[in-house]
Amino acid sequence: MASWVIIVDDDVTNLKIAGHILSKNNFRATAIVSGKGLLEYVRENGAPDLILLDINMPEMDGFETYEKYRELEKELGVQNTPIIFLTADEDKSSESRGFEMGVADYVRKPFDPDVLVRRVENVLSTHGKILKYEEEATIDKLTGFLNKYNAGLRISELCAERSGTLMILDLDSFKLVNDIYGHDMGDRVLSAFAGIIKNNMPFPSVFGRIGGDEFLVFAKGLLEESDISRFSEGVNQNLLSEAKRMMGPDMSIPLGASIGAVFVPEQGRDYEELFRLCDKALYVIKNNGKHGYSLYKGTDPEDDIPSDINLAMLTTILEERTIPQNAMWMGKEAFGNVYRYMVRYMDRYHGTAYKMLFTAKFIPADITESEKEKIMVSIRTLLQETLRNSDIMMQIGTNHFFLMLPEINEYNVGRVTERVLSAWKKNSYSSLAELTVEAESMEHKRDKMRDK
Repeated sequence: MASWVIIVDDDVTNLKIAGHILSKNNFRATAIVSGKGLLEYVRENGAPDLILLDINMPEMDGFETYEKYRELEKELGVQNTPIIFLTADEDKSSESRGFEMGVADYVRKPFDPDVLVRRVENVLSTHGKILKYEEEATIDKLTGFLNKYNAGLRISELCAERSGTLMILDLDSFKLVNDIYGHDMGDRVLSAFAGIIKNNMPFPSVFGRIGGDEFLVFAKGLLEESDISRFSEGVNQNLLSEAKRMMGPDMSIPLGASIGAVFVPEQGRDYEELFRLCDKALYVIKNNGKHGYSLYKGTDPEDDIPSDINLAMLTTILEERTIPQNAMWMGKEAFGNVYRYMVRYMDRYHGTAYKMLFTAKFIPADITESEKEKIMVSIRTLLQETLRNSDIMMQIGTNHFFLMLPEINEYNVGRVTERVLSAWKKNSYSSLAELTVEAESMEHKRDKMRDK
C-alpha cells in the first residue's frame, strides 16, 4: 500500500509541484492550504504516514501548527506522525528550533525532486523501524494487547487525566483448559478472549495483558454501571460460545470471565490505588459466583471479605490467579524480603542459589532517556521469558537487573548466562547497549565457616 503524505502550504503552486513529485513516485498525496485545515482534516479522516509542513504560513505558522498537531495526536491517542518542515528561509536559528521541537527533517524550496523523494523515503524508513522496535517492546505477541509494563504506563496516564472505568478481567477455570486440552488450545482461548474483550467494548479503550489469563482495560467515558453489566454479559456469552466452537459442543469446563471494576475519578486518580481497588472488586466476584462483574463503590476493606471464608475457598481463589510461566518480577521491598528469607533458608537447610547482576552499557553517547527506557523494557522482557518461573528479579537504577536463582548449580548458571547473552545479540536493540553479567553463589553461613 502506498504511503500517505499530507502537504501543508499556503502556496498553491508549491502544493501542486510537491503533489506531482510524490504521486509520480507512488506516494498518496493530499494537499491542504493551512495549519487549521490540517487539524480539521486529520480529526475527520485520521493521521497520514508523514506530513510536509511549510513554516511560513499566515494565521498559524509551521511551529504553532506542529505543537497543536502533537496535542491533537495525544487527544486522539494515536502515534506521532513524522513531520518534515518546508522552508525557503536560510535562517539557521529557525532550523535549530525545529529540530529542538522534534521535527524529522527539513526540505528547501524550490523543490529538488530527487532530494524531496529521498528525504521522505528516509524519514518513513527510519520511522517504520522505530515503530517496529517499539511494538516488539510494548506488545504482547499472543493477544496484540499492551504488555503489563506498558499497559501500566499508558493507563496510569489515562487515570490521571481522563474519566472512565478501570477493569481487571480474569478467566475463570482457565487452568482446566491447559490441563485437559493442552497449552496450544490455552493460547488459542487467550487469543480469542482478547478479541472478545475488544469487540464487546463500545467505548474507546486501552487494553493490556497483565498475566497469564489476566487482562487490564481502561474504558474512556464509561461511567454507568449498566454499561459494565452489558459488557460483562456480552463477554461471558461470546466466550462460552467461542470455547465450544474451538473445543467442541461437549466442552464442560465452567469457563467464564470475572471482572473487577472501579470508576475514575470517582475513586481517585492514583493508578496503583485504583488497581488495588479493582483487584478487591475482582476478589468479590470470584468468591460470589464468578462469570460476572463487581464494581468497587468505596466500602470498607473488611466488607469485601466474607465472614465465613474457609481454607478451601481461599485456596481456590489464589490458584485461579494464574502466575505467568516466566521469571517473577518484584519491587525492591518485596525482593529484599524474599532475598533475606532465602539466605536464612539456605543457612538452615543447606540449599543452593545464585545471584546475578545484568548491566546494560549504553553505546551511543547521545542516547535519550526514552531510548534507554525502551532498551531496559526489552531486556526485562528477555530475562523474564528466558528464566524459570521459580527465579525472581528486580531492576536497580536505570541500567541494572538483579536476579536470584534458587536451586541451581554453577554449570546451569553458565548455561543461563550463555542463553541470555546469545538472545540479546539477536535483539533489535543490541546495537544500542552491551549486556554484561556477574554471577556469584549464595553460600550459606555454615559453608563459609567450614571453608575458613
